[in-house]
Amino acid sequence: MQSAAGTPMSETPFKAHNSPYGSGDPYYSESTGFLGAQSGRRKGMSNWIKFGVPVLIVVIIAAVVGGVVGTRKHNSTTADAQSSQASASSAASAKAAIGIFPTGTNSQYMLPLYPSTTNSAAFTSPTFIAQSDAVKAWPSDPFQPANPAPTNLRTDRPRLIAPSYKWAALPDLIKNDVYMSAWNDTIFGNATDWYSQPVVQYFMDGDSGILDNCRQVKERVKAFAYVYRMTNDTKWVDRTWSELQNAAGNGSQPFGPNNITRWNPSHFLDTAEMTAAYGIAYDWLYDQWSADQKSMIISTMLEYGMGPGVTALTDDPQYWGWWKNNTQGNWNCVCNNGLTMGALAILNDDTSGTAEQLLGLTVPNANDNCVYAVTSDGTWTETANYWYFGTTAHAEMAASLMSAAGSDFGLLTTNPTFSMTGMFHMYVTSPGTLFDWGDHGPNKYSTTANAMLFYGDQYTKPEYTLFQRDQHDVAEPWSMFWYNPEVAGAFWDGRTLDHFFDDGLDQWASMRSSFTDESALAVGIKAGKLQGHQTHNDLDAGDFILDAMGHRWAGELGSGDYRSQGYFSNDNQDSQRWLYYRKRTEGQNTILVGAENQDVTAAPTVTHGSTNETQGSSTVYSVPSDSTAYWVADLTSAYFNVTSFKRGIRTLNARKQVLLQDEINAQAPIMWRMHTNATVSTDGTSATLTLGGETMQISLLNAPSGASFSTMNAERLSTDPAPPEPDQPNPGVTVLTIQLDAGEYTLEVLFNPQWSGMSASDFVTPSSVALDSWSLTSHN
Repeated sequence: MQSAAGTPMSETPFKAHNSPYGSGDPYYSESTGFLGAQSGRRKGMSNWIKFGVPVLIVVIIAAVVGGVVGTRKHNSTTADAQSSQASASSAASAKAAIGIFPTGTNSQYMLPLYPSTTNSAAFTSPTFIAQSDAVKAWPSDPFQPANPAPTNLRTDRPRLIAPSYKWAALPDLIKNDVYMSAWNDTIFGNATDWYSQPVVQYFMDGDSGILDNCRQVKERVKAFAYVYRMTNDTKWVDRTWSELQNAAGNGSQPFGPNNITRWNPSHFLDTAEMTAAYGIAYDWLYDQWSADQKSMIISTMLEYGMGPGVTALTDDPQYWGWWKNNTQGNWNCVCNNGLTMGALAILNDDTSGTAEQLLGLTVPNANDNCVYAVTSDGTWTETANYWYFGTTAHAEMAASLMSAAGSDFGLLTTNPTFSMTGMFHMYVTSPGTLFDWGDHGPNKYSTTANAMLFYGDQYTKPEYTLFQRDQHDVAEPWSMFWYNPEVAGAFWDGRTLDHFFDDGLDQWASMRSSFTDESALAVGIKAGKLQGHQTHNDLDAGDFILDAMGHRWAGELGSGDYRSQGYFSNDNQDSQRWLYYRKRTEGQNTILVGAENQDVTAAPTVTHGSTNETQGSSTVYSVPSDSTAYWVADLTSAYFNVTSFKRGIRTLNARKQVLLQDEINAQAPIMWRMHTNATVSTDGTSATLTLGGETMQISLLNAPSGASFSTMNAERLSTDPAPPEPDQPNPGVTVLTIQLDAGEYTLEVLFNPQWSGMSASDFVTPSSVALDSWSLTSHN
């Protein structure tokens, strides 16, 4: 099967065994740099280090790093749906008739492919509707304590994520919802694959420890326990026990040192994820464990997980708990969540008091730190990729507390803007995968974007649910309980094409021509501060990405080698991190001045505008002729030897062209830089890029004297100070450049994707307009 652009695609986005989520295959190779995600069984990889999918993206060794509980009847998010029962009934019927919306999955970026059609009955405004004649809703949770407390738990099992009433309702839901049926099949297929594989083998991966091991164990435990509870076949219990025994050091091969550090608390993410895995196993299979097995699981959790957790959150003589204070990112979320899930699982069976003590520590600590990893505009403070780790842990912790104790204890509400982070994820995902600035993180394994399902229900944001349910990574056990089957409509209906994120820490923009066309034009550009991102960012103020015709033409290099000396040293100006090419300013799609890194104290300011079109119900969207968006940043504070510098970007000609404009006055040589996987040929003030059979024409308009395009390899300049260890190579990547002496210049770079059916006369040459005069009509 081929997409419209000739890209191979899988026949179904949720096929068991073939999904990358189930395969566990890594995409990343430190020797090649850029990579592409593949769907189905692997074909040749593209060179971008693309995230594209939230599962198993990069095998870089790094120090990185809930449940619809009860059911409430949701009000529609639109007045039409509220007032029209007939409309709701129609949407429900259309949903049941159509089934899974995507026709397949793009094999390069693993994003859903939507049919080219208008279906106003199904592709309507996102909403939650009662569907008594179609898909049944979750029943109400009988456990509704009047005065919830983290240590006052339900008496029935399971407690975590999916209490018994949900398990009882699940078979009928699977029978009546095509998405849930497909996910269930994939979970069974993945569990079957893992069942026949050896237990997870211990591997200490430098400073990143055993995080991969721990997440693999968690992934398997979830699947094995799920399939047992759906089948009552005890072979899955036995297989889970084998993983637990092995990770406790009772297998045929050693699993870490034979002491309290077996689960590597010096890299506490490892400890937390293994503790969560044991907690899930203990709770979901509670009625199958013998007294001796329960005792073994508890003692193992206390010795290697929860005991070190108390130390980390209190005394911390060995720096196990550096993440507990002022750590607004994934580390705090993951560590607190793992300890919380473990404590909830064994509370009342733990005679040591450790579980109770931990619940008094983790919940307030997460409310002081984890929840503030989301900024005032919904952006995750670290990167678009680290969002997955942080939100998965946050959602697991909130959902587990809700299911076990009847409340989220503030995790969903303490930060009033946390509910906006689903919007961040939707807009940071473009046709060419994520706007994936900064570090990407390690293997995802049990980490997905399924927090979107949980947030969609808890915050009454049906668009979050609808967006995630079509993604390739959705098929895992959490989705079976976080998905609200009363959802209907299409996430893109009524969605504005542009969104601007203005918190001073991040400041970025997302602009596009469609949400459902894999060939759409999409632009992402950022400014923001260069400190305060948990040392996962790059020196990249002004960085941009550009997608068109099914390809990414300007993209990101991604993570360096997490094991390199000084990689995570700090984010000061003299940090060793900024000696590595992929983190340096020259490794980004922005201006380099004097061959120097940007100033880490940068505080850019931005302005922007949009004609605010929304796509509507159709997957086929015709952009109005006057539709446009623009974004301008004053980046002067990000540079040394610069008197003034502003960068602006805008869409032109019904969003078929893009203009990138720089106005700079510098006292040192200037170099405009853009990284691409395309084959590049240059001819003075024009450049031709070819990629995957498509062509992009780039022109330098009104070129200053002596300005022209040239190319370079994606490697450090000869004048750069050497890093402690060699850079990773970036084969297949070309840097398109414009090099100028010190001075005052305006650079107007016009990108013309050679769209099918367009002739040369269909393109426009924009007027030259100073950035301070840009408006929605300035280039008409």
